[in-house]
Amino acid sequence: MQPASLKKYRPFPPIHLPDRTWPDKVIDRAPEWCSVDLRDGNQALPQPMSVEEKLEFFDLLVGVGFKQIEVGFPSAADTEFNFLRRLIDENRIPDDVTIQVLVQTRDHLIRKTFDAINGAKRAIVHIYNSTSPLQRRVTFGDATRESIRDIALEGARLVKELVPTIPNTEVVLQYSPESFSDTELDFALECCAGVIDIWQPTPEKKMIINLPDTVQWATPNIHADMIEWMSRHLTRRDSVIVSLHTHNDRGTGVAATELGLMAGADRVEGTLFGNGERTGNLDIVTVALNMNSHGIATGLDFSNLSTIRAVYERVTRLPVPERQPYAGELVFTAFSGSHQDAIKKGLDRRAREVAKDPDIPWGVPYLTIDPQDIGRSYEAIIRINSQSGKGGVAYVLDREHGFDLPKTRQHLLPRRLHGFAGKSECRVYCTR
Repeated sequence: MQPASLKKYRPFPPIHLPDRTWPDKVIDRAPEWCSVDLRDGNQALPQPMSVEEKLEFFDLLVGVGFKQIEVGFPSAADTEFNFLRRLIDENRIPDDVTIQVLVQTRDHLIRKTFDAINGAKRAIVHIYNSTSPLQRRVTFGDATRESIRDIALEGARLVKELVPTIPNTEVVLQYSPESFSDTELDFALECCAGVIDIWQPTPEKKMIINLPDTVQWATPNIHADMIEWMSRHLTRRDSVIVSLHTHNDRGTGVAATELGLMAGADRVEGTLFGNGERTGNLDIVTVALNMNSHGIATGLDFSNLSTIRAVYERVTRLPVPERQPYAGELVFTAFSGSHQDAIKKGLDRRAREVAKDPDIPWGVPYLTIDPQDIGRSYEAIIRINSQSGKGGVAYVLDREHGFDLPKTRQHLLPRRLHGFAGKSECRVYCTR
């Protein structure tokens, strides 16, 4: 930007939390996971999924291991309503999976939502209203804090009133002060505390307070401070599940989520590969596999990530970028000669060590996890281009073409190969 244009922007104010504890915490267990692919991820598509595609995607999410799945905004459109009714009427929801539905805190929308979930075994009814000063001023025409708080309270009362009308469905309340990331903490707390007081959760029957980073205005450490402050001050904290919902406007959705978990959150909402409005939602694949790389079980199975990616790309019509963590086509690939040499040595050494001790920890330069653990092969780890060295050429000759060139002969290989031809050319270089 030009210096003159910078005058329109202001830094986000820090949170006063001098005794913050999250920097000393470590993530040692997985949170509750909730996929919002079928709502957040679907509404962000140039061509939203059809009912049949949503059914296929739902089955995919169940297969991955999600126990909470937001299935849509049933009061907003017939497609959303009909999709949910098919899930319920055709008994497609496993007993251990809880569906979640989103609804604005408006009377007629909440009532239609209850019509939509009737008959489900268990459903999370997620109500929300925007609370930030910017939203109060622009969207709601200079609305007062009191009037915005009352919207939240009226919605919570109506949900509680409607629960007895669908006795065969267990209803869990979730409340979001939407635009939390830009809301005064004391006001966000006031809204949440009022909803908690109406719902009266207990340790045995908890409710969810979702604190969405709807738009990323600040660095991840400030987000963590906000989560820790709220976690400390929420009433009935032992009866409340604190949930995160980060977007990626500043490119730090994963970092904000990880620091938010260190700050005391219990639950994470996100999507596969970070699909969502604007720059997207949190990428749950990345956060879960980051945990796996530290030896933490997550309950989510990404051992066949290529198949998951293929279904995702087909039903969303969006490509997974080549550099997307873990899932991208090139994320385990080295073109640099020095990287290739280190990877080749690391894989060779690991093969010898595993033969002696199958439980030896993973340790290969430049590879944070074993690609085979997520269904990727070693075939494309090293590729040849004009920047590759003789170590990379030797690796390709060995792994892809079966020519094990002795170290003493590798110096005869050209340091750069242009237009590498394949097996016939391998024989030339191996016999030269």
